[in-house]
Amino acid sequence: MAYLREPVASCFFSLKLANLAAAEHEVLKRAADEEYLAVCLQDSGQLIGDLFVHPDADWPDDPETPQRSDTVSVGWNFNPLFGGKGYAFEAALALFDELFNHQGKRRIYAYVEDHNASSRRLCEKLGMRMEGLFLEYVTFQNDSAGHPIYENTMQYAILRHEWNGS
Repeated sequence: MAYLREPVASCFFSLKLANLAAAEHEVLKRAADEEYLAVCLQDSGQLIGDLFVHPDADWPDDPETPQRSDTVSVGWNFNPLFGGKGYAFEAALALFDELFNHQGKRRIYAYVEDHNASSRRLCEKLGMRMEGLFLEYVTFQNDSAGHPIYENTMQYAILRHEWNGS
C-alpha cells in the first residue's frame, strides 16, 4: 500500500490501490505469480518494492516445438521513501545475476519513460545501454479534456556476454 497508493511512475498508475483490502488482494495475486519478486529490507523484513520479469512477448508460440524465450523484460517499482539508498540497484543486480548466470537468459531489456530519471540512472548503472527512443509510444493517463497523454519511452538492454564482461 505504501508505494502503490500513489504510484510515482506513470506506467504504474493502473496499479493504484484504493485501500488496504485492495492491497491485500494484490499481495495474494502477486504471491501466486512467478513474475513478481518482493524486495524487503533484510533487518526488518519490511516490503519496500518489487521487481518483475516478463518473458519476451514476441517469442514464437509453437505448441509443436515449445521453447522458452532467452529474452526477458524487467522492471521495478519501489517506495520512494527508500530511493537513493542503493536498494533497487542491489535487488536488480541480484536479479540480473540470476537471469544470466542461473537461468541462462541471453538478453534483458527494460522500458523506461524518458522523464523517469531514477530508472534511467538505474539501467545505466546496471550496464544497460539505451537502444531506442519511441516517441509518443504509450499513454497511461488523459489530460483534462479526456485526450490521451502519450509518453516517450526508452528501451534499455544488456546481453549476457556484456554482463559477464566477455
